[in-house]
Amino acid sequence: MAFPTCKYNDVKFICKTAMILHCAPITNTSWLPTPLPVLSILFRNFTTPTHYFTSLSPSKASLCVDDECNYFLPWLERKAGREISSLLAIGTSSFGRSLYASDYIRAGDCILKVPYSVQMAPDNLPPEISCLLGDKVGNVAKVALLILLEQKLARNSEWAPYVSRLPKAEKMHSTVFWSNDELEMIQPSALYRETLKQKTQIGKDFTAIKATFDGFHYGVQDITLQEFAYAYGLVTSRAWESSRGVSLIPFADFLNHDGTSEAYVLSDELKQHSEVLADRDYAPGDQILIRYGRFSNATLLLDFGFTVPHNIYDQVLVEFSIPHDDHFNAWKLGLLERYRVRNTKEINDFTSDGNIFRIKLVRAGSKKGKGIPQALRAFGRIVSSNSRQEINAMVKEAEQNDGRLARYPLKNRIREIEAHQFLLVKMAQLIEEHKAHIKLLEPTPPYLQENSVRRRKFAKDLLDGELRVLTSASAWLKNYCLTLSGQ
Repeated sequence: MAFPTCKYNDVKFICKTAMILHCAPITNTSWLPTPLPVLSILFRNFTTPTHYFTSLSPSKASLCVDDECNYFLPWLERKAGREISSLLAIGTSSFGRSLYASDYIRAGDCILKVPYSVQMAPDNLPPEISCLLGDKVGNVAKVALLILLEQKLARNSEWAPYVSRLPKAEKMHSTVFWSNDELEMIQPSALYRETLKQKTQIGKDFTAIKATFDGFHYGVQDITLQEFAYAYGLVTSRAWESSRGVSLIPFADFLNHDGTSEAYVLSDELKQHSEVLADRDYAPGDQILIRYGRFSNATLLLDFGFTVPHNIYDQVLVEFSIPHDDHFNAWKLGLLERYRVRNTKEINDFTSDGNIFRIKLVRAGSKKGKGIPQALRAFGRIVSSNSRQEINAMVKEAEQNDGRLARYPLKNRIREIEAHQFLLVKMAQLIEEHKAHIKLLEPTPPYLQENSVRRRKFAKDLLDGELRVLTSASAWLKNYCLTLSGQ
C-alpha cells in the first residue's frame, strides 16, 4: 500500500500534511479517580525543581529572563495570532523557570489565555499517522509520539521553540524513571506496584506503535523505548485534558503548584481556549501559582515527579485478602463479589475496588473513623465471620437494607472487636514495613549524586506521609476496640 510522503520522513521533510470546564491534569491509571486514560491531568513547568515550591505565599523573583526565553511568549503569540498574556513574565529563581506577575494582578483577573490552536494534542499528528494508529494506543501515547517526531525535525519543526525547551530526561523524577534499586526504597507503598504497571503499559504502547509502522518510513522506527518512555513522562507530567483529549499547553505549563491555591486551568469550549483566573492578588515579582489537584504524594510522584512534605492529601492503598485456610473462603469470595458495590472514582484520588481500599488520614478525636472506608470495615466483618449462621445474618440484613453487605456493626461485640482486630494486624504489618524502609533512608550517604539524593528525599516524603495515615487509622481502630470492650 502506498502512502504519501510525510513531514516526519527520515530523509526528506517534503510535505506538511459554552461551557467552561475545569481542566484536570492527566494522572496515571488506577491512581486517579478521574475518568482519564492512564495519567494525571495538570502539568507544569519546564524544569522539575520548581515543583518543590509549595509555600502558601508567592515568592519574589528578579524576573531575569534568559535569552532563549526572551522570545518564547512573542513566538507563541505570533503562532496564536492573539495575545496570550500581558500580565505574566517568565522569570528565574533557585527553583528554575516560573511565571511571575509583571504588573499588579487582582483576584479574578484572567492572567493568560492559550488558544487550542497552539496546544499539542493527538489531532496534531498527520492524518496518515493517525489513520495507521487508530485506537491501538491511547491519547497519551499519541502525544508522546508527536513530541518525539517534532523533536526529530529540530529547527524544521513548527513547534521547535516549545519542544526544544521541554525538560531533559535527567531532570525528570517520576518513579517510572527510577532504577530498580531506587524503586526498592518505596517497596511498602502501593506506588511501587503501580509504577511497575505503568512501565508495562509504556512498553505495550511502544510495541504497538513499532508494529504499526513496521516497513513505513515516518521516522517512527528509529525511536527507542527509552526515548518513548521519556516522551510519555513529559505528557503525564505536563498535559491537561480537554475536549481534544490530552493537550500540552505551552506557557501555561510554567505554572507551579500550591496545594492551597484555588486557581486552575480552565477550558472554554465555546471560545476554544484554555485560561487561568487569579485566585488572589499579586504584586509585580510574585510567583503565580495554581493547584494541580488534591493529590497525594504517591500521585504527585508517579505523575509529576515531586512530593510535598506533610501533604494533607496523603492516603494509602491497602490490599486485604481472605486467608486460604479459611473454611468459608470460596463462599465469602462469592458473597463479596455478589454484594460488592464498586467504589466510585473521586477526583484527584486513587481508585479502590474489590479487596483494595483507600485509607485517608483519620483526624484525632474522630468518633466515626472518617478516613477508614466503610467497605473496609465490612470486609473485616465478613472475613472474621466463622459460621454460616453469622454470614447468613449479614446477607439477610443486606437484602433488607441497601444491599451492601456487613455495613453495620455486628450485634455481638466480641465478634465486632475481632473483625477490627483483623484489620489492625494488617495495619501493624504495613506500619513496621514503612518504619523499616524509612530507617534505611536515614541518613543520606554523602557519596550519592544529586538526582539520587533528590529521589531519596521523595521516597522518604512518600513513606512518611503514608506512615502518618496508617498510624492514624491504627490508633482509631485500637480505640474503637477498647471502647467496645469497655476499657
